[in-house]
Amino acid sequence: MYLPQQKLLEALGERLRLARLRRKLGVDITCERAGISRMTLYRAEAGNSAVALGTLMRILSVLGLESDLDLLARDDKLGRLLQDNELTPRRRPPANIRPGDEGARQRRKTP
Repeated sequence: MYLPQQKLLEALGERLRLARLRRKLGVDITCERAGISRMTLYRAEAGNSAVALGTLMRILSVLGLESDLDLLARDDKLGRLLQDNELTPRRRPPANIRPGDEGARQRRKTP
């Protein structure tokens, strides 16, 4: 995993830990409600990339933050930009010229 991606996971883990502490939930209670082991919670809060998305969802649910998952990749700015670039109008040749017929047009113009 690249360093910027690891930093994002670590920041997520820290936010999970802080959310748990703000709710005054201990490790044991959180693990019991999420149906995970203490080690899994520690890994999630450390930003370990091996923690499954479903596990993160269960932790978010215990913290009352499961709707935050809906915000991931919601506004795909890059994808929309790429899509819009493909939708640029194409220029059509004038109606009296057909593709591949340029030579015939030039022959008609000469007296």
